[in-house]
Amino acid sequence: MSQVVGRYLDYLAAEKGASPHTLRAYGTELEGLAASVAPRDILAASIGDLRRWLAAGARAPASLARRISSLRSFYRWCLREGLIEASPADRLRAPRVTLPLPRVLEVDEASRVVETPLLPRDRALLEIAYGAGLRVSELVALDVDDLELAEGTVRVRHGKGDKERVVPLGQGAIDAVLALLAARGGHPGPLFLNKRGRRLGVRSAWEIVHQGGDAAGAPDVHPHALRHSFATHLVANGADIRAVQELLGHASLSTTQRYTHLDIDSLRAAYRKSHPRAKK
Repeated sequence: MSQVVGRYLDYLAAEKGASPHTLRAYGTELEGLAASVAPRDILAASIGDLRRWLAAGARAPASLARRISSLRSFYRWCLREGLIEASPADRLRAPRVTLPLPRVLEVDEASRVVETPLLPRDRALLEIAYGAGLRVSELVALDVDDLELAEGTVRVRHGKGDKERVVPLGQGAIDAVLALLAARGGHPGPLFLNKRGRRLGVRSAWEIVHQGGDAAGAPDVHPHALRHSFATHLVANGADIRAVQELLGHASLSTTQRYTHLDIDSLRAAYRKSHPRAKK
């Protein structure tokens, strides 16, 4: 890996809190560009070089937009660092991308999915996935110490961009977690363990959700479908969009919305009033 790309990735990790997945994706993209302009340095690339590299990829609009975004971010950093005098990526135009909405489960469908599993671990994972709207990466990163069951909350310490938040838990999720802790003896450490006693992986969590959906007669359910259903059901039942925004850990729900802070008491009240499983 070139020195300048390595420095940029260090910046993303230290200053922006970029995830390992993001760092790998950016590193792969930038090294691909560097190889395409060799033996010249990546800092000497022109707008024509960038366009030829992008055209050679022949990717879908969403992928092309992501590649252009990564180039703009990299060269703007280079500009701030004084490594270049002008960014060759500023004149690139990204394609318009319309992302399909994830599947939204009906309330009874979601209830069947989380109530079907017999294993305490799987039941607890699904209850929290739907009941708290966590990302799958946040689910598997949970530790026992992140739970405040007396308060009915879970602290998400490994959210996107390393942003920490506190999310209320419904009674169904609390009961499922208590059953899980009783079954495994209440040991500290990772909340969700695999068969080897280690932290459950993202792929295994996906499989648990998928199996729960199949067993409940709701095929092709994945963790983000539960997260999207969580948000949709809250809004449909009258929750303030700003409360949902913070519960999800989003800086904004759209480019036109501003982030608004609400304290945990306000979030808990909105959650208990609106979420289908808050009082079960």
